[in-house]
Amino acid sequence: MKQHYFLSLFLSLFTAISAQPQKHPIPDSLKSKSYSYLDDRIYELRKDSVHAAVYLAAYLNKAKNEQNWQEIIYAYQNILHQSPESLRIVYADSMVYAAGKSGDDALLGSAYLSKGIAYYGQKKYEEAYNNYITANHYISKTDDSYLTFKVKHQIAQIKYYLGFYEEAISLFRECLSYFKAENARAYLNTIHSLGVCYNRIGNYGECTEMNTLGIAEGKRLKDSDMEAYFIHSEGINEYFKSNFRKAVSNIESSLPAIRENKDFANESVGNFYIGKSLWALKEKDKALPYLIKVDRTFIEKNFLRPDQREVYELLIDYYKGKSDLKSQLYYIDQLLKADRMLIETHKYLAGKIHKEYDTRELILEKEKIKDQLVREKYYDIIGIGIIAALFLLSIFLTARHYKNRKFYRKKFDELMKKTPPEQLQSFGQIKGMKTKMVDIPQETVESVLKELEKFISDKKFLEKDLRLSAVASSLGTNSKYFSKILSTYKNKRFVEYFNDLKIDYIIQKLKENKMMRLYSNAALAEEAGFSSTQPFVFAFKARTGMPVHFFIEQINKAQE
Repeated sequence: MKQHYFLSLFLSLFTAISAQPQKHPIPDSLKSKSYSYLDDRIYELRKDSVHAAVYLAAYLNKAKNEQNWQEIIYAYQNILHQSPESLRIVYADSMVYAAGKSGDDALLGSAYLSKGIAYYGQKKYEEAYNNYITANHYISKTDDSYLTFKVKHQIAQIKYYLGFYEEAISLFRECLSYFKAENARAYLNTIHSLGVCYNRIGNYGECTEMNTLGIAEGKRLKDSDMEAYFIHSEGINEYFKSNFRKAVSNIESSLPAIRENKDFANESVGNFYIGKSLWALKEKDKALPYLIKVDRTFIEKNFLRPDQREVYELLIDYYKGKSDLKSQLYYIDQLLKADRMLIETHKYLAGKIHKEYDTRELILEKEKIKDQLVREKYYDIIGIGIIAALFLLSIFLTARHYKNRKFYRKKFDELMKKTPPEQLQSFGQIKGMKTKMVDIPQETVESVLKELEKFISDKKFLEKDLRLSAVASSLGTNSKYFSKILSTYKNKRFVEYFNDLKIDYIIQKLKENKMMRLYSNAALAEEAGFSSTQPFVFAFKARTGMPVHFFIEQINKAQE
């Protein structure tokens, strides 16, 4: 019932957004919101499609009213990501239509790429490939590096599916360094794809290195979504190293997350290698349910990787041993169907991928060389222009430097008059205030303030990764009450308040301790209880109006 409601919601959403904008029931409060605000809400609700629907519709309505084709395309892309599989091609077509209206090659390329990815997600590789080629046609006319590498990555996926592993590895390697600097999720996906390719060519050590790197990089980037896939990949790798028990353990532990992502392809591959591992362990009866699941996915989704063809040979062998002729005949028929599908798909794609994509890449490379020769004629003129621009830029930067220092000096003087910092003062004054909170008992407020004063005096605010719920609980209250008390008595939100406490603490330390002025920003961040350097640097400037190094420089001068 819930699934029917979810599908009905998006069908009605599609009908509504295709109609006139004024007929769509969008709250007035959202009509004046910026794209940035709506996009943030859509991202926050990315796992709650029902509540995200109104923001998705508001974003699209705003873009249509403004005839902003780029934002219209982005709106449809957001809706596509939140929609059921059955509707994704519909929204991809809407992206293509809007991109066509814009006449922008980059938007057209991006739209066809999204459509190809939607088909790839449904494992419709022929349709995916055709859209990738169309996307590549438009993107090659632009200087958009991100889209260029994104197409390259998707073509590499098709090459991997066809078994051109070395070619796929070459393309993935080109993508790896670019995505590492530009897109964390694409970077992790590329690491995973490289690991899978290395496994297929028998380089199991390199595969393990990729899986280990992927898990470590995911933790560094605070992105755990791909961790199950690296464990899944390593489980398959363990099968090829004949570590069958470990293979079963790894793959089984990865499947719940993969199943939650509705990734039937990797679930099917996982079932296949669990079945093969148990078969190798002479546990054929235990292997049977997993092998049957592979066949079920082939029936329901028309998905079967070339290496999974073996599943039917194993099933035929199993039922032959049981003298079950009916089941033998059934799986022989399934094997014939699988062969027809694999031959048809591979014949179509294998012929086109080299003819259309690789040949086009050579033509593009030739055109780039010709363009480069033409551009060299103008290098002298461009060089003179660059030198002139750099001279003007140096004048501008020098002027801005002195202007900034003057501003920072003013902020420093103001800061030095504020002693001790207000954040570190007692709450005695606060408890004497006449402010009353209607929805929180006064005794609760006073109790929380008293506990907060003790929390601060014990310097617990210097702990890393403070969470609103955890601090509220330690003060004997809940997150809602604590947020309201901070807002009322300190006019600040949780993060700002505790960041200011940490910065005020560091300011006092820097005033009192000359040795601390020799600390690096990373060491000061550690001292103040920040999880990393960047948040500390931002918080310091937000609190004081100047960079850390300027404050230390000025306080050294003042004391000298």
